[in-house]
Formats: sequence, C-alpha cells, structure tokens
Amino acid sequence: MWSSKDIYYISDSTGILATNLGQALICQFPEISFHEEKFPFILSEEEARKTLDYILKHSGGRRPIIFSTLMSPKVRAIFDTPEVELFDAFELFLERLENSLEAKALRVPGFSRHIDSITMAKRVEAINYCLGHDDGTKVDEFDEADLILLGVSRAGKTPVSVYMATQLGLKAANFPLTAEYLSKYHLPDNITNNIKRVVALTTTPETLSMIRETRYAGSRYASIANCAEEIEQAHYIFKKYSIPMISSAGKSIEEIATQVSQELGISKKSGKLHK
Repeated sequence: MWSSKDIYYISDSTGILATNLGQALICQFPEISFHEEKFPFILSEEEARKTLDYILKHSGGRRPIIFSTLMSPKVRAIFDTPEVELFDAFELFLERLENSLEAKALRVPGFSRHIDSITMAKRVEAINYCLGHDDGTKVDEFDEADLILLGVSRAGKTPVSVYMATQLGLKAANFPLTAEYLSKYHLPDNITNNIKRVVALTTTPETLSMIRETRYAGSRYASIANCAEEIEQAHYIFKKYSIPMISSAGKSIEEIATQVSQELGISKKSGKLHK
C-alpha cells in the first residue's frame, strides 16, 4: 500500500468538478497522505505537454494520479500515458451517456460557465445583499431575505451565507446571538417576523473554542466553558422558537449549505423556495 501519493486535477475549465470528484474519492483512504495540485484552463496541446512535464518532474516516477475533466480528445490523450494513472470523468461517463440518450454531446469546454444576464444580475444582487446584511447589519431589511442564518459568534454563519449567495443566488442574511440575546433567551422582532426563513447553525464547544482561539487565544471568549454555555443558551432559544438546527462541526461549507437548502425547501437548480 502507498503511504503517500501525488494527485493532480486537470481541467479545461475551472477545475472544480475534477477536484470535487477526486477529493470525494480519495477521502475514502484516510491512511494515505495525498499531495494535491490543480491545473485549470488547460486548453491546448502545448499547455497539456507543459503540465505533464511538470507532473512527471515533481512526482519522481511514482505514477501520480490525474483526475481529468478535459473535453478535447487530443488534449486528453497527452495525459494518457503509462507514467501516470489517468481517471477521466468525461471518458467514463459522457460516452456512456451519449449511448444511453442516443444523442451526441456538445463537448464544449466549460459550458457550465455560460450564464444568462438575468441569472447573473440576480446573483450579483444576492451577493450585494449578503455582504450588506452580514453579522446582524440592517436587520430592518431582513424581510427581503430569502434566508436568515442564526447562531453564536464563529458558528459558520458568514461563509455559508456567502456560499448561498454566490452559488444559489439567494439573499442570505445572518444574525449573531450575542450576550444580550443569549442571557434573555430572546430574539428581535426582525427575526421572529421571518421565522419560517430562519435556520440555526450550531457546533460543539470544542470546535467553537478551537476556532475562537485562533484570533483570541487565552481569552474567556474562547474558553471551552464559555463556548459550552453559549451553545447551551443558543439551543434553548432555537427550541423555544422551533428553529431547525444544523451542526457545522466537521462539515464543509457545501454540506452545511445543502442542509440549509433542504430545511427551507430550496431548489438548488432554481434557487427558489418551495412554498
């Protein structure tokens, strides 16, 4: 068994698909250490040869693994060499899908990047709203929000809000449960009036303490005891107002956002709430 392995993600687009696919697979082998690098926008045979030269030089004959989402057969063929292990997503799935659908695929690099002006405008509006309503800012405009994330400080509200705005085009606001609300087990009217669009993020005291320690080392704010107390108070509030809770501990932003979408009945495709 290999103790370590070099992994390369090659794409003629952003490389997000190749990376997500590869990481979803290699995480099943926690006993192996992986060195990962990404090479997006490989569009020509010349770029492909330069990239392959780099990979072979830095891998020292250890047969690195390449996850590819290259569309061009000529560009893809350059990486199909015995010196590497090539896992090509499109070769594996696209040809089989063509046979199943009895149709030819476009085979256009990065086609998913194309976005109409209406969708782009909606996404820009959502991003601006998200940035303008972060951390309890402009609560009087929370009626316009598609969703509101609630939680104690450093529970993961801001990164999830930004993700849902940029990826789903949703107006995401977030509100921190400070000592003022935790001690009184109370939420402001701007939250309770929109309670059907509120989801709570929680975590473990250990995780919260570790995150807070990175910025406020040794403080009471970052202590395990204080984190545990805040989380317990927050849970009481969530139960009092029947707010669904999602733990952010040990989860990626994408995982949390997906769970938030499910709780609110949001379609990932349309970015709309199911009434």
